[in-house]
Amino acid sequence: MLNGAGLDRSAVSTDPEEQQPQRDSSTLLPGEDACVAAGLARSPGGGGSVSWLFLQAELELDLHLRGLSFSEPVRFVYNPLQYAWNLHRSFVETYCKAGVRVLFLGMNPGPFGMGQTGVPFGEVKSVVEWMQISGEVGRPPEEHPKRRVVGLQCTQSEVSGARFWGFFRKLCHDPHLFFRHCFVHNLCPLMFMASSGKNLTPPELKRAEREALLAQCDAALCRVVRVLGVSLVIGVGRVAEHRARKALSTVGSSARVEGIMHPSPRNPAANKGWEAVARGRLEELGVLSLLMEAER
Repeated sequence: MLNGAGLDRSAVSTDPEEQQPQRDSSTLLPGEDACVAAGLARSPGGGGSVSWLFLQAELELDLHLRGLSFSEPVRFVYNPLQYAWNLHRSFVETYCKAGVRVLFLGMNPGPFGMGQTGVPFGEVKSVVEWMQISGEVGRPPEEHPKRRVVGLQCTQSEVSGARFWGFFRKLCHDPHLFFRHCFVHNLCPLMFMASSGKNLTPPELKRAEREALLAQCDAALCRVVRVLGVSLVIGVGRVAEHRARKALSTVGSSARVEGIMHPSPRNPAANKGWEAVARGRLEELGVLSLLMEAER
C-alpha cells in the first residue's frame, strides 16, 4: 500500500500583518526551506482575509488526507501543495479576493500543469506570462523517471491548461479582470500515476480508496464555497460537476452547480473546438457577460 498523502505540508507566511496561518521549521522536506515547513495555526488576530481562509481550508484538507493509502494501479502520488507551495500561495494571495461570484472547479492536478506550477490548469506560459506568478518549485520525495518536476522550466505543453487559460486570457487581457469575479480550484490536490507514468484521475482509483479520498475533498469543497461566498460553481468536466452537486446539496448550500466541457485532449469533442463550446456554455450561464463587463 502506498501512503501518498501522509507527508508534511507547507503553510503560509508567519507575518501577523498578513494574517496568514503560521508554521514552524521543525520538519523540512527535500526541496523545502524554513519558510515552507509544516504547521497550521491562526494568526494572533484570529481573523483572516479570504485568501488566508482559503489556504487554511486547503491545509486542513491536507491534514485529513495524510492517513489515506493507495494501491495499484497507483504507484506514485504527487502533492503540488507540498513541493510547489510557494507558487500556489502566490497564486492564491494574488488572485483570491472577496467578491468572487463564480468558482471553476477542476478535478485534480495534471503532470504538466498544476503538477509543475501549483496552479490549477497551470500551463507554464499562462502562469508566467499572464498571471505573472514566479518562484522556485521543489520536488516530490519520490518521482517517476518519466514525470520529473522541473517547475517553471517545464517545456511540455499542458493542453487542458493552455485551452482553459488561453480562452480567458483572450476575454480578459488583464488577469485581475477575470479574477475580480471568478476563481479556479481543484477538488482534489493530489496527482496519481501508474508505474508506467500514466496519469490517473480519481475515478480510476479503487472504489474504496476513491470514496475515502473524495469524501474528504467534498467536505473541503463545501468549506471553500462558504469561504468564497460564490453563488455559482462550474465543474470543468462531468465528474467535477457531479461531485460538486452532490457535496453542496448534502450541506444545503445555496450555490448553484453547473458544468462545462473539460478541455482535455482525451476528450474527442474538446479537440474539435473546445473554445467555441465553452464560450457558448458560459454565455448561457451569464458568465461571459460578467467577464466582458469586467473587461470594459
